[in-house]
Order: sequence, then structure tokens, then C-alpha cells
Amino acid sequence: MLEENEVTRLPARGPIPGLLVRRLQGPGAPVLYVHGATFPSALSVGWRIDGRSWMDDLHERGFDVWAFDFAGYGGSDRPAGMQGATPCGDAEAAAEQIERVALHVLATRGTARLAVIAHSWGTIPAGMFAGARPDLVERLVLFGPIAERSAGGGGVPSSGTRLVGSDDQWRSFQAGVPAEQDPPFARAEFERWVAAYLATDPDSADRSPPSVAVPSGPDADFAQAWSGRFPYDPAVVRAPTLIVRGAWDPLARDADIAWLTRRLSGVPGGAHVVTLAGGAHRMLLEDRRQALFDAVGDYLSGR
Repeated sequence: MLEENEVTRLPARGPIPGLLVRRLQGPGAPVLYVHGATFPSALSVGWRIDGRSWMDDLHERGFDVWAFDFAGYGGSDRPAGMQGATPCGDAEAAAEQIERVALHVLATRGTARLAVIAHSWGTIPAGMFAGARPDLVERLVLFGPIAERSAGGGGVPSSGTRLVGSDDQWRSFQAGVPAEQDPPFARAEFERWVAAYLATDPDSADRSPPSVAVPSGPDADFAQAWSGRFPYDPAVVRAPTLIVRGAWDPLARDADIAWLTRRLSGVPGGAHVVTLAGGAHRMLLEDRRQALFDAVGDYLSGR
């Protein structure tokens, strides 16, 4: 029988709101998962399909598995900036939250370092954190990472909040998937998932259509990255690094991965790159997710 996550909260401290932290305790090295721009840890690394999640897979490999919700998502506090007229919750603020959670993990475990797995937009603050605190990061996994592009970034958000509905999420799950392919995230499973997603915001049903309010800072980071101004210099990362993505991923294209690999010049021996067939941007929830789990699990195990 699978174990249930332990859920705790780190209280608000200074500029950092209160954060929900989940753990699937194991005997091995600690691994911290960092989620992306629109859905929290319970809907990503903790989401069980056919009774099993990525957290479960890592736990079965012996790792002590941790995850958390950024401020503004899931069970964490909503920052006051979400009600403002400027972007809220950008990568710089998120990197501070990662550091706070990482220090909590290491203090709880009594160890010096941990591995970090980050997805999508979360790879930007995770890279910032890894570069600023090389003493804390044993290994870094960048899954479906965002890279710099020279044009097409879009405008800067004019409020602190972005609204994300069911249709938005379904389009994101299908992005990049060839037209002749069946959806890699089955519609029935999506309906179960999106009901849980909408329930993360108690005000979602009051909007038409129902939607979840999330911080707009990630959109500002996307705009910056895709207008030739990446939010940090990847050369500061010193930890051994795996870049992994699905071959259909439109947010982590061949050119994006090539740029990021070149810029991760401080990684010992260079970043290791794995491209997985039949996967899109959210491969952790797709039908070929086990290939992702195996690639990351083997890397973290030193295989």
C-alpha cells in the first residue's frame, strides 16, 4: 500500500508568505521538486494516476522526497501582490522560497546537500537558487526547461494575477502533440485532474468560466526570457545537471536546449541531455511518464 504524504507549513517569514511543504519520507538522499507556472505540487509530482505518482516512484527508489507550493498556489499563502497592478511572484521571489524550503529540508534531515528537480518555469528560479547556493545542491534536474529566445516574448502583465481555466489547461496539455496522436493525457483523467485543480482556488466557481488565480510573475519571466533577456546567467550553476524533455515539447525545443546547454558552462563535464520520444511539456502526467521517471531516477542514483 502506498504511503500518504506528510504535509506541513512553514509560517510566513519576512517577505516570504507561508508555504505548504509535502514529504514522502524515505531512507535515502533528499530530493526537492519545484513545480511550474500554473499548478502546485499535489497536481504535479504528487498526482497519482493509476494509483501512483512521481513522488511514489522516487520514494520506491529510496529517496526522501519533498515538494512545496510556491506562494500563490495550492496550499500556500496568497501574497498581497497578487491584488496589485504589477507582476507578482517572479523567479527572483521564487528562488528565495526554494532556498527557504531547501534549508528546512536539510535541517530536518541533518544533511548538507539535496538534489533538485524543477519543471518548466520552475527551472528558472531553481537555476537561480543552484547558482546562488552551490553549497546546498548535489544534483540539478531541469525538466522541460525554459531558455532564452530572441523575440516573441509578449508583453509584461499589467496585474499581479493570471486566471487559468479548464480550457487553458487542456490546450497546454495538447500543445506540441502531433495531430494524428491520441492525447497523451487521457480526457477522463484530465477531467478528474482539472476538478482537483479548480478546487485549489476557493473563488474559482465564482468566475465565469471557473478559473484559478495564480501569480503573474512567471508570465513576466517568460516575456523577459523570450525577448532576449534571460532572468539569470546559467553559467553560475555548478552542480551536475540533467536536462530532460519530451520530443514534442514546444517550450523546450531543440534550439532552446542547445542554448541552455551552451550557457550551463560551469557544470562539471557539461550538462547531460536526454530527449524522450512520445512526450510533450507535461510528460510527468502523460502516458509515457515512466520513461521520464526512469531517466531522472537513474540520473539521481548515479547510473
